[in-house]
Amino acid sequence: MPQTHPANPFQPFLERFGVVILDGALATELERRGADLNDPLWSAKVLLEAPEMIRQLHYDYFLAGADVAITASYQASFQGFMARGLSRDEAAALMRLSVRLAQEARDQFWADPANREGRLRPLVAASVGCYGAFLADGSEYRGEYGLSKQALQDWHRPRMAELVAAGPDLLACETIPCQLEGEALVELLAEFPETPAWLSFSCCDEAHVCHGEPFRACVALANASPQIVAVGLNCTPPPYVEPLLRAAAGVTDRPLLAYPNSGERWDAVNQCWIEGSGATEFGPPSRRWYAAGARIIGGCCRTRPQDIRDMAQALRGFAAPAPAS
Repeated sequence: MPQTHPANPFQPFLERFGVVILDGALATELERRGADLNDPLWSAKVLLEAPEMIRQLHYDYFLAGADVAITASYQASFQGFMARGLSRDEAAALMRLSVRLAQEARDQFWADPANREGRLRPLVAASVGCYGAFLADGSEYRGEYGLSKQALQDWHRPRMAELVAAGPDLLACETIPCQLEGEALVELLAEFPETPAWLSFSCCDEAHVCHGEPFRACVALANASPQIVAVGLNCTPPPYVEPLLRAAAGVTDRPLLAYPNSGERWDAVNQCWIEGSGATEFGPPSRRWYAAGARIIGGCCRTRPQDIRDMAQALRGFAAPAPAS
């Protein structure tokens, strides 16, 4: 029998609108709303303490125009939860909860007929954060793990299995800082053949991922798996987005995605963000990202629902519907 591959859940959006709008920051927006994230678990801590805040934020992003909610599992891991005294079963339940909260917010949003006008039913993407996110020491922006590809797969496998079991529409393998981890995740996906995913790298300049490999080479990894339905960058300063997208031109036939951070700088001494050091608007830049090749567009750290609303308003009607595949 011929091997079947999962359908691209983005395709209906691309055919109708020409673009898919992702949500924005989760952790930093939860912090703005009063959550205490001073913890190695970061946003995963809120799964333990205030899951209703996560559900509400997902809903607010849908209301702002997001077609996709990315779950609060970026920093969730068995090792991280168990270090806090949770059992393995309790850790697994929290990972599944992250997906369920997004699904509940989506279903609540879609239950209101007014929200359906001019929209397609939104998607839920389960966040598969990089190994460095678990370390909580900034390694996701360096990629110097000292682990083999096999070791990375062994670490990612059990969490990926729990997230897949929760039934998201796809996986978001995101903020990947190095080519090796990208290779590990692409190969690991084959163990979950019915699950589509996107692959997204964090980049340090206009041409390289954080560990130093060419972004172009990392994007090409998408070609190795029919399960990869989009590939691109996230948690990268906005000024790098256009040149990175252009560097990726022609490397893959998969849709390109871009969801940069706000570009604000982190003051490591005072443990705070330097206000006014980042982007102040996202509507016009999102059109430039589209023109540079991105078809799935949103925001990462320090972006807010209003930023996603601005992107949605800027891109709806500006993007050209894609032909049916």
